[in-house]
Order: sequence, then structure tokens, then C-alpha cells
Amino acid sequence: MRLLNTTAKPFDQALAEFCRGAETPREIIDTVAAILADIRRRGDTAVAQYAAKFDGAKLRPRDFRVAPAEIAAAHGRLPLAEKRALRAAHANIVAFNRQGQPRAWQARNRQGATVGEKHDPIRRVGIYVPGGQVPLVSTVLMTVSLARIAGCPEIAVFTPSDREGRVADGLLGALHHLGITEVYRIGGVQAVGAMAYGTATIPAVDKIFGPGNAYVCEAKRQVFGTVGVDSLPGPSEVMIIADATARADFVASDLLAQAEHGSGREKIYLVADTEKLVRAIAAEVERQLQSLPRAEKIRRVLAEGWLAVVDPGLKRAATVANYVAPEHLELIVKARAVPPLVKAITTAGAIMIGNHTPTALGDFTAGPSHVLPTGRTGRFFSGLRVADFMRRTSIVRYDARSVRAGHKVVAAFAAMEQLAAHGRSVEIRALD
Repeated sequence: MRLLNTTAKPFDQALAEFCRGAETPREIIDTVAAILADIRRRGDTAVAQYAAKFDGAKLRPRDFRVAPAEIAAAHGRLPLAEKRALRAAHANIVAFNRQGQPRAWQARNRQGATVGEKHDPIRRVGIYVPGGQVPLVSTVLMTVSLARIAGCPEIAVFTPSDREGRVADGLLGALHHLGITEVYRIGGVQAVGAMAYGTATIPAVDKIFGPGNAYVCEAKRQVFGTVGVDSLPGPSEVMIIADATARADFVASDLLAQAEHGSGREKIYLVADTEKLVRAIAAEVERQLQSLPRAEKIRRVLAEGWLAVVDPGLKRAATVANYVAPEHLELIVKARAVPPLVKAITTAGAIMIGNHTPTALGDFTAGPSHVLPTGRTGRFFSGLRVADFMRRTSIVRYDARSVRAGHKVVAAFAAMEQLAAHGRSVEIRALD
């Protein structure tokens, strides 16, 4: 754990240096670029090669796609409790995200023309679901459910397999629950490359969604422009702002939960009003760590990716949060401090409020998608929503009367921009 105090003069510089650790190293950038170029050149052959190299799975192109019968069988093997959990989480996710579904509208502008918008689902979307050691079953629900609400005609899901080519039953069971049949046992950069460029067996998509490790995140950045991408959600982050009302054991459990992802590039931030509270939480972290199965990986994150900030009176807490732009933000502070903090903090991916709202509830079942911006991209990205799976098209309709009303405006702009043909195209109608 690194400890800083907001009252120290080099604080801003020290905070910036710590956050810079989340930037993608040149080694990852170059490695990703080479893999993507190879996939674009050699297609299925390269995809199979990298699946063997990184996942240990010896797959032939005809093995890439998971058979629908295999997906259905995996769902059948799930215990009843897990099926109920899928249904409960799915219900909350659908109910929340339907509220944000964009709708068409029409109105009259000041010149009397009809203007409006329509929204259409993206034709073919590719969704990346992290698998391997930690199969993120919840990510299936947090992405595919939104694509379903949007009405995307084609939804292709990519997730890595184990060495035997198997995909976790939980992942496949969730996909079956959502009615998805196009699933590929391909992960990593090779999955992003296949989605972006297409291969003989994998049709290219129009937009890529879903979280991933630093390599997957960088791959999405590099293929943007060839295809769309949702955002750049990489290694997990949490920031907890706490005062004397926070329970140290609760806070510690939430810090550990985010460190548990275990890639080694996670970031966890604690902003507390006293050093005494920081020390109490740190002691709880150590105590709880003793009983966690992934303790070794968690310790690595705690050693390299944990920043604790002492902020007397929490006077700079909102400023710190807005700079970091954390993926998850927990406000465990006195009730009267919550509204001003919520108003002042404008870059967090998701805000959880109070001692009884751990980030894990947002990760699994609260309703909003857990696909959220990381690495300070919350300054310009938001969490995943239904609108991300849709295209917006504006609609404009003038008639003889309204085109005359707009004529002088267009004529003035055409003169200013020296675009005579633009002006004539309106004038010829206005004077008809």
C-alpha cells in the first residue's frame, strides 16, 4: 500500500504518477499490433495458433464454434440455485436497462420543418466475455441482455476455453438462458482480431463490446475505426471514500473483492478522512486475506496497485475522484455528505452508496451493466447501456414554405464559407 496525504505539496504529482501506472506499456502495444496483423493476414490459421499458444487449446477452425447442443447441455447441468440466480439477475438488468432505451421522436424546428431521430439496432455485434481461470458469467448477462433489448439481429459471443477446449458451464448456461447460439471458444487478442477482420469461419462484426485484460483492451483500441468499440474497459478498479461512519471490515472486504480479479494490473483506491481509519482498514485487509483462496494474486495487487489517501475532512475527495475517474466508486460516509459528493463527482463509472452497497452487488445483480470505463477513461466514456447497441439517425423534412424560411440562413452561411453550390441548392427551391 502506498500512502499519500492531500495536504502534502507533491500530492497532485504523486497521484498523477500512480495513475500513470495504468497506462498501456509499449511492450503490450507492440505485441497486440503484431498479433492483429498476423490474424488479418492468415485468418483462421493464426487464430488457431494463438489459441494454442495462450490458452493451450489445440483447435481446428471447425472447432472454433460451440455447438448449440453443447450450450443447451451446459445449461441443463447447472444446479437449480445457479439457474435461479441467472433469472434473478437478468430480471433486474432488463428492468433497469429498458428505462434507458432510446426512443424515436419528431418535432418542428423554428422554420417549420419536421426534424427528429430514429434508432436502429446495430446489425452484427461481437461480445467478449473473459473466461479462463475466472469465467465471468455475469458479464454474459451484463452485455448480451442489452443487445437483446436493443434488438440486434446477430449477436456473436467470444470467450476463451481451457486446454481441452471446454467453456465453463456457467458461461454457456447463461448464454442458453438468453437464447444465444453463436458462440466461439476463442479469447484474447485473437478473438478481437477475428471479430474485427473476419476469417473464413468467423464473420466480422460491426462493433465489439465487453471487458478484458490489458491485451484485449489494447486490441480493441487498435481495431477501432475498422469496427466500433463500446469503450476500453480493462483491469478492474475501485475507489472507496470513507469517514468515521464506515465499517473497516466492510471497506476491507470491498477492496479485496476488486483485487481478487488477480491480473496484477488492478487499481484500488482508499480515500479516508484520517490515517487512523486507513490503518484500521489495512489491518482488516490483512486479517481477511488469510482466508481467501486467491491470496497470492491479491497480495501482488495490494503491493503494487493500492493507493491510500488521507484527506482531512474529505475536502478534496471529489477532486481526487474526478481525476482518477474510477470504474467503481463507493461512498461510505455520513448521510449528509452523500448528496454533495454525488453531485460533485462527475467521472465515476458507477457510484455505490452506504455501508450496505458493496461493489459486488453492482457486479452481479443490481441492474446497471458492470461494463464500465477504467484507466481514467471515465473522463469521456460512460458505462455500457442499450443505446451503445444502436445507431441514431437524424431525420429532416422541409416543405415549400419551410425551405423559404431557411433560405436566408443558408445563403449567409454559403457566402461565409464560399460554397456557392450549397446556397444555390436551397435558393433554387426557395424561389421556385
